[in-house]
Amino acid sequence: MKKNIRFLLLFVFVSCSSAYAQRSKQILKKTVIDHFFTCPLDEMFDTLAVKYKLPIYFEREPLHKMDVANHFFNETLQEVLEYVCRANNLQYWMEKDGTIYILQQPDDLPHLRQLNKMRKDLSLFKPVPLEEPKAPPQHFKFSVTGRITDHNTGESLPGASVKIRHTSISTLTNINGNFTLLNVPSDTVAIDVSFVGYQTDSFRLTSKMVDSTLSLSLFPTMNALNEVDIEGKKMGVLNTDSKKVSVLQLTPAALDKLPNIGERDVMRAFQLMPGVAATNESSSGAYVRGGTPDQNLVTFDGFTVYQVDHLYGFFSAFNSNAVRDVQLYKGGFSSKYGGRLSSVTEIQGKDGNRNESNIGGDLSLLSTNIYAETPVGDKSSALVAFRRSYQGPLYNKIFGQFNTATANTGGGAPGGGRGFGGGGGPGGNRLQITPSSYFYDFDFKYVYAPSKSNTFSLSFYNGTDHTDNSRQMNLPSFTSTSSSTDITINDNSQSGNTGASLKWTSTVGKKLFANTVLSYSGFFSDRNRGTTGSVVDSGITKSINNGMVEHNQLRDFSFKTDWEMQATSKVKLLYGAYGSSLHIQYQYTQNDTSRLINQDSRGQIGGAYTELEIDPSSRLHLQPGVRATYFSPTGKVYTEPRFNITYHLTDRFNLKAATGRFYQFTNQVTREDIVGGDRNFWVLSNNSNIPVSSAEHYIAGFNYETDELLFDVEGYYKSLHNLTEYSIRQDNSGGGGGLFSSGSTSTLTQDFYTGSGYAKGIEFLVQKKAGSYTGWISYTLAQAKSKFPAYGEGYFSSNQDITHEFKSINMYHLQRWSFSAVFIFSTGHPFTAPLGSYTVNTLDGNKTTYLTISQKNGERLPDYHRLDMSATYDFLRIDGKKVGSIGFSFFNVYNHVNTWYNEYYIQNNQVITTTVKYLGFTPNITLSLKWK
Repeated sequence: MKKNIRFLLLFVFVSCSSAYAQRSKQILKKTVIDHFFTCPLDEMFDTLAVKYKLPIYFEREPLHKMDVANHFFNETLQEVLEYVCRANNLQYWMEKDGTIYILQQPDDLPHLRQLNKMRKDLSLFKPVPLEEPKAPPQHFKFSVTGRITDHNTGESLPGASVKIRHTSISTLTNINGNFTLLNVPSDTVAIDVSFVGYQTDSFRLTSKMVDSTLSLSLFPTMNALNEVDIEGKKMGVLNTDSKKVSVLQLTPAALDKLPNIGERDVMRAFQLMPGVAATNESSSGAYVRGGTPDQNLVTFDGFTVYQVDHLYGFFSAFNSNAVRDVQLYKGGFSSKYGGRLSSVTEIQGKDGNRNESNIGGDLSLLSTNIYAETPVGDKSSALVAFRRSYQGPLYNKIFGQFNTATANTGGGAPGGGRGFGGGGGPGGNRLQITPSSYFYDFDFKYVYAPSKSNTFSLSFYNGTDHTDNSRQMNLPSFTSTSSSTDITINDNSQSGNTGASLKWTSTVGKKLFANTVLSYSGFFSDRNRGTTGSVVDSGITKSINNGMVEHNQLRDFSFKTDWEMQATSKVKLLYGAYGSSLHIQYQYTQNDTSRLINQDSRGQIGGAYTELEIDPSSRLHLQPGVRATYFSPTGKVYTEPRFNITYHLTDRFNLKAATGRFYQFTNQVTREDIVGGDRNFWVLSNNSNIPVSSAEHYIAGFNYETDELLFDVEGYYKSLHNLTEYSIRQDNSGGGGGLFSSGSTSTLTQDFYTGSGYAKGIEFLVQKKAGSYTGWISYTLAQAKSKFPAYGEGYFSSNQDITHEFKSINMYHLQRWSFSAVFIFSTGHPFTAPLGSYTVNTLDGNKTTYLTISQKNGERLPDYHRLDMSATYDFLRIDGKKVGSIGFSFFNVYNHVNTWYNEYYIQNNQVITTTVKYLGFTPNITLSLKWK
């Protein structure tokens, strides 16, 4: 049987090699060339390789010194090849698989074969050399409008650099890939275009292009290449923007080179950069510079995403197969964005391939992911993507641990011993819980382009999480008068997002672009938590049956229009208007009958913004702006001035600074629950107990950038006002006292507390961007403090306060293999803990149990650290295109189990601590394939 399989594989290999060889021979003999070449010889071979998709290998350096200046007319490709080889004392050789080698001498063949095997000098898909002008210029000092796209898919490339060669005239494409160049010297100039993840290319203007919209396309870089041609400054998975303050750019196509617990993740990748906390395994949300995830505006194709997590944060809500471009603004962001205090994450979904149909997917031990994209006629494209987690062997191993539980107790005297964190205490036992969950999400996008000037797109997203955090607790006796306790906690949650947008992108003349979006965003979060069981105390069995139900729902109908006008070659005007209608509900019900909280809030937001991008010289960039927003619940207008400045001291050294005021009208407040764990829910600001939050940002820094290295330092200070925190205070009383007492009664009071705070820090980044070894090292020294009069007069550490955070990201590329290792260390998060409990006998003969609480966030979890590693192997076709990969990922390699949070229970005047842990060592394997 094995012999037959080997024979079959050999037969397939020989057949494929023979087919490729026949294809190459036919192209050489039948292709007739009518072309004028005036360029180095290596560029000529580049042109032939790209145009006819031939695998041609050669030593680039010696051939670059040889020139060709010939007009080949009605000659076959084989005749052309023979002519230039003979004229330059070269030889060519064709292998059985169709590979063509250009040789200076026969002894070079083994070496070139090795280069082929190593993929070190693959000339396929190199930029096409530029032709000289065929006629003198006819037009001068005019404007040019165009769009930069991906050559393979036809999708637009936002943020691409477009420059007129040998001049200072340059610009960046906008979010739709459009650009405008003013005062173009003549209609024979060359335009150089570059973009991260793509090969730099050049295009020659002609007189016929002056009055038309240009459509320029770039070839993607080869992931499997060792050799990297450094033609632009941005080559990594994650990059900073030297022309903007506090901006991070992500290359989604390269995410599989980073370690991951499940699959490629656009949000978790940002957590590897300075200023974005990486220790929150339970959240894909961005904790940016002392801010919370709700202070980060996240948009996907124009609609707001209110929950960015799946599976307790192990996955983000965004399927990387449906994502085209991601940018994170860490602070001081443009007047174009508003409604958040901390940061902005703007995600653009893929439009779908406009040239050919593709089907692909990823399969790992935790989830499956499949997508399809196709052109629809000549003017449309569509994309569908679906992802779902499932319970396989690894899933069961990871999430089957939550039923294993032991307990740790604190003292029973007034001011009793500490039981938090599973620390010391009688017995030193702990309840360890790992949650069980599954999720799914669905993406759909349809794009219709009736003309070069107008594009319409319809985008839809739906994602839902189902979480079961239930567990069985068999607690031993803790006193001489009590027996064992048998408790079942049923804890089920569901949450999710629904989003949709209809976008119209238009080009109005050569200087004006517009984006108009109608969108809907929906979020819901439901939790049903109940405790049942029995307690045997002094020979008496008491039944327990209590619970709570939470429901939080948000609906957001929005409109936004953004306009961009290139007023002069040095001034760009941005302006727009926006409006939203919001409806937020929150209910909290106890024991199925007592609705303790019932909030129903509505509000409208409307406003406008304007901003200038001024380049008075090639070294100075100024960006002043202002945003004004009307908020109906308060009846006030909120004005937000913004300002950014960048100064290029030299071509490599840049100074930068930013400041601005920011307002937030919807907040995800924390319901402090020391016993059961904190909970978050969305609320709408009002004119009474939930004020509109505000912040001021002050940012300054510098960077030094070469072709291979980046040194970046930024310091920041944020003052925060009208922060909101929510608390429920519960008084348990009755026979025996305690949470598990059947005779207890509860009285709850709810309060919204208003406070202020600040966040400050300094970030250091050293990044190697090019070569076989890439990566970066970052360190952040930071502080986040809050002050709420309800907790005292002084400042205390905010929940997200992390003093030190160090990250080391290392990536090495070897042939088709990519290896990476990520190490993260940070100080622990602060938290509030019960120090003990005590009981007071009341005048009516009953007992009331009270907790002794530490200072607000007066304790800290242990330091966090972990090492992740991965290896990825790319599958390539003979023409060099990637058709898939297999990835091996090892999360938390040395199995340091970090603490997530603690839960506390009271029984018989004892504090019982449940320590919920993050994952230990977790291996995973992901197979990614693409079929045409």
